[in-house]
Order: sequence, then structure tokens, then C-alpha cells
Amino acid sequence: MRGICAWAARFVILRSLRMTSAQRPAYLRSVSPRIVDPRITEKRNPRTANIDLASAIEIVDLIGAEDARVPEAVRSQREPIARAIETAEATFRGGGRLFYVGAGTSGRLGVLDASEMPPTYGTDPEMVQGIIAGGYKALTRSQEGAEDRLESAVEDLTAHGVRAGDFVVGIAASGTTPYVRRALAHAREIGARTALVACSPPPNETLQHADILILPITGPEVVTGSTRMKAGTATKLVLNTITTGAMIRLGKTYGNLMVDLRATNKKLEDRSERILAEVCDVSREEARELLSRAGGTVKLAIVMHFLDASREEAEQALARAGGVIRRAIGREPPPVADDPPARRAP
Repeated sequence: MRGICAWAARFVILRSLRMTSAQRPAYLRSVSPRIVDPRITEKRNPRTANIDLASAIEIVDLIGAEDARVPEAVRSQREPIARAIETAEATFRGGGRLFYVGAGTSGRLGVLDASEMPPTYGTDPEMVQGIIAGGYKALTRSQEGAEDRLESAVEDLTAHGVRAGDFVVGIAASGTTPYVRRALAHAREIGARTALVACSPPPNETLQHADILILPITGPEVVTGSTRMKAGTATKLVLNTITTGAMIRLGKTYGNLMVDLRATNKKLEDRSERILAEVCDVSREEARELLSRAGGTVKLAIVMHFLDASREEAEQALARAGGVIRRAIGREPPPVADDPPARRAP
């Protein structure tokens, strides 16, 4: 009897699969098909399915365990990230600029990275810029629908003067943001180089506009779809690496010392004087005087000191050396001093 029932059930199922929706019995029509989003960033994370019942320390552990997966995802993209560094360097040396373009969290991360360049590396604010869907008001308050307005991407790039020879990096955690797709397409049309940073494989309609694809797959988020978490962390690491790498290649460090900063506040004045004192082996007072003669620029001060040159002569020496201090002065940076031993508690 059981065999007959099983056969009958299979017959009903197979017959229903051949029917149109209207032909199926009501009890079969009432079952809705499951909606599956193909984007990895939108999938549910089985490891955090019960996080709503977790204690505070358990939440910390769950989030920490997920975050620990991010560095390896970024490391897997070392080659395309290196290509992005090379493209950014070539762009800067050719007089072009780097533009980040994104919406929501992705856009905010681009604006953040761009805004860090002038105080860290003494760059012109025009050199690296962030463009966010909805404009700068979107930095602090969500602008609903901004990422879906395609032509606003063209308007925003035009307003920033994006042109041939620039480098436009689209940022879209899901890989599907319409604003970013249109921005990359327009950038390509006008002769700019392009890259895309995404944490879920983008569709071909977006991928076709990117010269470089950087794709750290960070997996489903702790809270479903909250891409400000793992995807955001991975994006920040990628952007950090692109701009830091490009600035190093341009000669804005001496060894690992930040030497192209400008002493525009007390903290930076102190750091500048300490760097000069270490590199040039001079007193704090001598470092301060040297920095003053160099117009507050550490890099120039170092070259002026070792070449016994005027500010103008130091600028010319750096230009001949492509901005790299080692080539300009022919000296290694000072060795890294060991940290003094920690004092034992009595």
C-alpha cells in the first residue's frame, strides 16, 4: 500500500510540473516559489542565524570571527590591486587625477580616502577626489534613490571635470549599483581609465566598463545585507592600499617615514620635527629652523640638509629624481631603532 501511495505522490508532482500555473490545483498554486538573490552580499549568513539571541560578548565574538575572514579576501586580490596602484601612479605622473565613485557606504569610503590624502601626503585636494551619489549631503544622511538616477552619475563626473587621462574607480559592494555602472561607462566613453571594487561578482553589463576588477569576496554579512560591515572593511583596506601604494611610488615616503606631509598644525609640526631630527641627526631646535626654511615641507628640508642646497635647488633635485628622496640625495634612510625595553613593574 505504501508503494502505491509513493507512486501516486510522484505522479501528482511530475504532472504538476508539466502544468501551467492556471492548470495546477489550488493547493499547489498557493505555494510561492522561493526568491533567491544571486548577490553574495545579500545572502543570509548561517553562522549568525541566531545572533538575535546572543549576549553582548557572543555578538562581539561572532562579528570578530566574521571580520577575521576579510584580510584573506583582500589578499586574494593582490594582483589587481597592484595593477590599480600602477595605473594610479601613471595617472598622477601624467597629470591626471584619481576619482572614487560610489553610493551609500561605498561612496562615503571613497570620499574618506580622498580626504585623507592632503594632510597625509601633502597632495593638492584635486589630485584624489571622492564622488558620492546624492552629493555631499549624502555623507551624513541617506539620499533615497540617488544610486538609481543614472544620468546624475554623468552630471557629477562632468561637474568634477573628469576627462581623458584620469582614473575612475567605481565602488559597489554588491557589484550592481546603477549609479556606479553609468559612471564607469561614461568614464570609458571620454577616455578615462577605470576600475571596479566589489564584494560580489558584478554582472557583465557593469564588468564590461572596468579595465581592472578588484573582487574581495567577503561572504554574507553578520546582519543580512549590511555591507557597511565586512564588505565595507574590505573596501577600506583596498582603497588604503591603492592610494598608499601610489603615494609611495611617487616618492612621498623615505623608507617608511611620512616625509611629504605639511606641518599645518601642532601635531604635524611635532611629527615633522621628530622626523627631521631622526633623519638628519639634528636637535629639535635645528629641525624646527630647517623646517621653517623649507616652508614647512619635510621632504624639501631633508634634501636641503643633505645637499646643503637652497629650497629652489632642492626642488630641482627632487624633480630630477622623480620625487624620490633616495635618488635625490643618494643616502639610505636611518635604520629602524629598537624600541626601548619595557620597564618592569616594581
